[in-house]
Amino acid sequence: MMHAPLVRTGKPLFFAAVLLLSLLLHGCSIGPSAREPIVNYDLGPQRVHAQPASRTRVTLLMPAAVAPVWLDSPGIVYRLTYLDAARPQTYAQSRWVDTPAALLTQRVRSRFAAAGPVVGSGDGARADYALHIEIEDFSQSFISAERSQVTIRLRATLVNLANRTLHAQRTFSVEQAAGPDAEGAVRGLAQTADAVIESLLEWTMQGLKDGKG
Repeated sequence: MMHAPLVRTGKPLFFAAVLLLSLLLHGCSIGPSAREPIVNYDLGPQRVHAQPASRTRVTLLMPAAVAPVWLDSPGIVYRLTYLDAARPQTYAQSRWVDTPAALLTQRVRSRFAAAGPVVGSGDGARADYALHIEIEDFSQSFISAERSQVTIRLRATLVNLANRTLHAQRTFSVEQAAGPDAEGAVRGLAQTADAVIESLLEWTMQGLKDGKG
């Protein structure tokens, strides 16, 4: 009478089972290595500027800047404009340390404080004018797979708090070439932010000067 062959459970099968169990217990995986940690960025150290010959005595209220929903996160936004310009995306392994609005607010307040007194909404101090900033763009755009540029566009509104009237309003927009990756976006946006802030400061100081007259 013929018998069916027996399945042997020899040493190779035993060692394979032990190896698999060891990998599972130690959190190891078979295949590609674990994902790299997320890299966090800010706008870098602020440039040191010479103190102006005279500071304005007008107190400026500067509420936190606001941004649209698609910019209201720490994600570094980019668009593949050569494929689909209407689709904002964010880098998977790179982030801002805070939202673009928060980073820009801090940088603007620091720069403006060198020119005159600046207070925030929660300071409880009286002010003569308020500067409202609405960010419209703070992103990187790929013209091709190897070419990109960064853009910062914002709308500034200067309000006379004494009579609650609009004193001045202007849109600022700066673009420049950037490296085709997250690091290139960060460097480009930091430089662009400083350029925008300088233009914003000059415009605001002129507006405050005109308002005093």
